[in-house]
Amino acid sequence: MAITRNTMVHEGPGGLFESVVVTDDGAASVPGILLFPNVLGTKEADFTMAEKVAALGYAVLVADVYGQGRRTTRADPDMARYMKELNDDRALMKARLLRSLEVLKGISAVDAARTAAIGYCFGGKCVLDLARAGADIRGGVSFHGVYDAPPFANAAITAKLLICHGWDDPIAPPDAMVGLGRELTEAGCDWQIHAYGQTGHAFTDRDANMPERGLAYQPDADRRSFKAMTDFLAEVLA
Repeated sequence: MAITRNTMVHEGPGGLFESVVVTDDGAASVPGILLFPNVLGTKEADFTMAEKVAALGYAVLVADVYGQGRRTTRADPDMARYMKELNDDRALMKARLLRSLEVLKGISAVDAARTAAIGYCFGGKCVLDLARAGADIRGGVSFHGVYDAPPFANAAITAKLLICHGWDDPIAPPDAMVGLGRELTEAGCDWQIHAYGQTGHAFTDRDANMPERGLAYQPDADRRSFKAMTDFLAEVLA
């Protein structure tokens, strides 16, 4: 058996989207994981992470929420433009997240009754908004995510949530983390937050090297958060 990647072009709110399915080619009726990328959109680092997650016994959909051909790089002076479009239209973002879940559940190798989502940076916000939409997922994991809630009422949250947070994250400072905990408590959600000391934003990203902006890879937090995710997924998807 081998881990394989397959590009999937699918329709969604606003046009065509190009996601990538990563599975063990012998997998059948395994839990499905949505992987939401950071601000840049889908890229090689996401596919590599999806392979690592698929090796744990899951089928992974690296979800395109920007649209086919809409990607940026850190060299792009307007690298956040596609993220900003969705931040400015959370209803559209919600529709695209729910569509991504439909696509995941339609993959032949996936047991549609056992799904979860993981996400990084903006992708962490995607995980939270998917849960806030009342999506039928068992769990969600946000890595160095962004915590502001949509400007409209949420559905009942049924997913269990794990938030992996850098204490020194300038994008989501401690007050934002506490506010998220308060929001999830009031929603009756089963949640946990792991806060890592001496750790800023993008702590899982080996290509992040902007310590002056609070963005840097932190190997201990990366290792510990991956282990926390592994244990969490094994529990909620059993």
